[in-house]
Amino acid sequence: MNQATTLEQITALCKRRGFVYQSAEIYGGLNGVYDFGPLGYLLKEAIERAWIHALQVEPGKEVLFMDGALLGTERMWDASGHLKNFHDPMIDCTACKHRFRADDIVREKACPHCGSYGTWTEVREFHLMFKTAIGAAEGSQGVAYLRPETAQTIFVNFKNIISTNRVKIPFGVAQLGKAFRNEITPKQFLFRVREFEQMELEWFCRESEAEGFYHFWIAARQRFFAALKMNPDNIRVRPYEAHELSHYSRATSDIEYKFPFGWKELEGIAYRGDFDLKQHSTYSGKELSVFDDATQQSYYPHVVECSIGVGRLFLAILCDAYREEVVEGEQRILLKLHPFLAPIKAAFLPLTKEQNSATEALYYQVRAATGLSLQYDASGSIGKRYRRQDEIGTPLCITYDFESAKDGCVTVRHRDTMEQERVAIGGLVAYIQKFIMPPSLENR
Repeated sequence: MNQATTLEQITALCKRRGFVYQSAEIYGGLNGVYDFGPLGYLLKEAIERAWIHALQVEPGKEVLFMDGALLGTERMWDASGHLKNFHDPMIDCTACKHRFRADDIVREKACPHCGSYGTWTEVREFHLMFKTAIGAAEGSQGVAYLRPETAQTIFVNFKNIISTNRVKIPFGVAQLGKAFRNEITPKQFLFRVREFEQMELEWFCRESEAEGFYHFWIAARQRFFAALKMNPDNIRVRPYEAHELSHYSRATSDIEYKFPFGWKELEGIAYRGDFDLKQHSTYSGKELSVFDDATQQSYYPHVVECSIGVGRLFLAILCDAYREEVVEGEQRILLKLHPFLAPIKAAFLPLTKEQNSATEALYYQVRAATGLSLQYDASGSIGKRYRRQDEIGTPLCITYDFESAKDGCVTVRHRDTMEQERVAIGGLVAYIQKFIMPPSLENR
């Protein structure tokens, strides 16, 4: 990330180029909820595929995937500790009635909204889960909650998973999906929102191996960010102090990113002990322990969890990739994304109107052969078209020119260096596919 990059620049780019929109903006918007536009969808989907790929290629690590329900029973969230512990401290301004997270407010200073002094209520706990009713029934039998995380559907399905798949401890279960948190004050664009997607891995192992796996997954997740070509100076690991640990955690570390608004959590890695399976066994009355043939005893597997928000990583990647520079006297905005993450993998640009039909035909041919997100752009000068593609992170611009019909080649221009080379049309599909290969997780 450039030192001068601001959150305002990122949000402006997202709206200008169709990455992210305020949800229901024509009705005044819904605070803390965002819609991903065409380019944002493609970038988000590429981030998710990169995360899945990273788990699938980790040597010697068996990881299964599942997709759990968004709604969960009240009993499940009682067992997990969310009903009792999932709160944030809240404080109100009595003058303007606005609510804030108490840890964001200095009581001796003015209200950030109305400017009043000394008008604060006492701090109280605010429950972050969205409560709803199932069906037409009234009472506790019809109560459910939108999940605030994806982990619990993995834990309650643990016995189903292990009995229907050929896996043995240690192994992991990963899940990618929506979660909902009724944040008091959503802020900093995609960083703190009310509706988001999580990518979580729950790694089940024996207690004797848990600490080793905890450190292993911290290192593995660092390799993932390095593979995405994120600036290592913007990534750090911060272990929690004892007083910071959640009720279930024996050890937790955050991988933090240096956002424009400071160092903040990007991904959390937690050693959860055997809390989750024990709790759900107790509350459900169903035995979730496993039998160890070697010791002839049953035990509850311990869990190491890796949890990251898709939107938060989306924001970090945009901050990390954003560049502004002057080229030949003109400003160039550049998203220096890993080619695998780029929303548009390649743009096809006719040099003049004379090459329109030939370029468009080549565009459709390559798109059909690869299934990739490509773009055909014939509007404006070639220089302006290059700038448009640079701004959305397109790694390759392919120009069909006056020589192409004669020599069977096109000019490929590279986003980061602006260098150009001639590539045979017959080898273009293979060239593009090789260039956008998934991130390589080195030093495993």
